[in-house]
Amino acid sequence: MLKLGIIGTHIITDQMLDAARTTGKYKLTAVYSRTMNRAKEFGQPYGATEFYDDLEKFFEDGDFDVVYIASPNSLHYQQARMAIENDKFVIVEKPAFVNPSEFSGIQSLLAAHPNARLVEAARHIHTPLYCKALKKVNEMKEHYIQGATITVMKYSSRYDKVLAGDKPYPNIFTLKYAGGALMDLGVYTVYGAVTMFGQPQSVVYYPTLCKTGVDAKGVAILNYDKFSVTLNFGKTANSYLPSEVYGLKDTLVFDSIFETQKVTYYDSDKEAHQLDAPVEKNSMTDEMNDFADLFNNPDNEEQMKKYKGWMELSETVNSVMYSLRQSAQLEFPADKDQE
Repeated sequence: MLKLGIIGTHIITDQMLDAARTTGKYKLTAVYSRTMNRAKEFGQPYGATEFYDDLEKFFEDGDFDVVYIASPNSLHYQQARMAIENDKFVIVEKPAFVNPSEFSGIQSLLAAHPNARLVEAARHIHTPLYCKALKKVNEMKEHYIQGATITVMKYSSRYDKVLAGDKPYPNIFTLKYAGGALMDLGVYTVYGAVTMFGQPQSVVYYPTLCKTGVDAKGVAILNYDKFSVTLNFGKTANSYLPSEVYGLKDTLVFDSIFETQKVTYYDSDKEAHQLDAPVEKNSMTDEMNDFADLFNNPDNEEQMKKYKGWMELSETVNSVMYSLRQSAQLEFPADKDQE
């Protein structure tokens, strides 16, 4: 059983721990938080026995094999560096890193620490249903793809504080912590486009900024050789639109691009065919299973092939995300730190 340490004590960590428990392959042992009280309050119900409010002591003294990092985006890089330097297996919540410079730095560090592994938590790409949908997209490519629209828009309760002018603003709505819609829900849409069509030839992002300076919502266009993909995402409204991939006469419809429960293929005769694959109740369960398989067999040839593919995909997504921000002149302090 893999011993698990966590950084970040909030709702996404609860979901991850539920998924980890479902797999039966992890045991929470250590918790880091900015305060000892919060570390204990969060970790004790899950059976954790070690609690830290000092990050260096967490990595040096903590009894864990895998660390899950779910802190604000701008902190991922330094925390991942500390984990790799201590030869830990690392799961970093999306987006793993803020810019290509950070990603390159992590790659160099991983090369210097061959016992460490790092993966980005992009849940949907690990689910059987999403993988089956990708196969269908590849079949559709034989008859010419006409484009796609990918939508992920959910109102954030933390936006209430922004509207009320209630400072300090939530981390996800600040430039300091590399927040905003693109760096949150937008990651899922970029992953969707890249897994289906690869790296675009050019991109442009049209953000709607809020009073904190970050993008609260936005529309992005990814241009490929003979078609374009429209990404629509935000944290200031709720959308109930599906995501669609357009063939010449056929269409593939996702109920959700990141919590995919249903995918329907409409053939050239407009007949509906639902793709069949097992779906876990917790959408993070499949990725936690995949990560456990890697961590338990880190040098296995098949696992290393998967790991290399995940890293290459994560790097491409990181590059596209950065290019989108550049097109909109949306800059974070973390970008200057890496220059």
